[in-house]
Amino acid sequence: MNKCVFLDRDGVINKDYVDYVYSEEKLEILPGVPEALNSLKEAGYVLVVVTNQSGIAKGVYTKEQMHETHRLIQEVCNHAIDHFYFAPWHPKYHESLTRKPDSLMFEKAIAKFKVDTSISWMVGDKPTDLVPAKKLGIRTIQVENADSPLADFKVKNLPEAVKIILG
Repeated sequence: MNKCVFLDRDGVINKDYVDYVYSEEKLEILPGVPEALNSLKEAGYVLVVVTNQSGIAKGVYTKEQMHETHRLIQEVCNHAIDHFYFAPWHPKYHESLTRKPDSLMFEKAIAKFKVDTSISWMVGDKPTDLVPAKKLGIRTIQVENADSPLADFKVKNLPEAVKIILG
């Protein structure tokens, strides 16, 4: 069994924008993220991004643009991320169990990477990121955003979260 850190993308790895991140021009990796991810990899964690990408369903950007954004993230972060799971849906257009706060993206990663949830973590910036983790017995860290009672820990950013995970 493997230990895993599940990561939300927007607001944890890169700066979040109301009108979405889907191009090199808008992609801004947050300070300390590449180093934080590499520290987790060196400690033996599988790194999995679980991200809602409703802009696809809304027609704001394409899956290809999202995949290119993920490629750029990997390039900047030394290819530390083992897999990106994404939910391209929005409830206004289509319901899906993959979309957080549902847990199917997590469950797919748990099966694929043989994850032991009792020694794994979720780092997210919104309460909806933490709901599926709690459901599956994964410890939670909330970065930067409003308080959630689902957060086991609250920190300013991913580098601070990594200190807790590795501490």
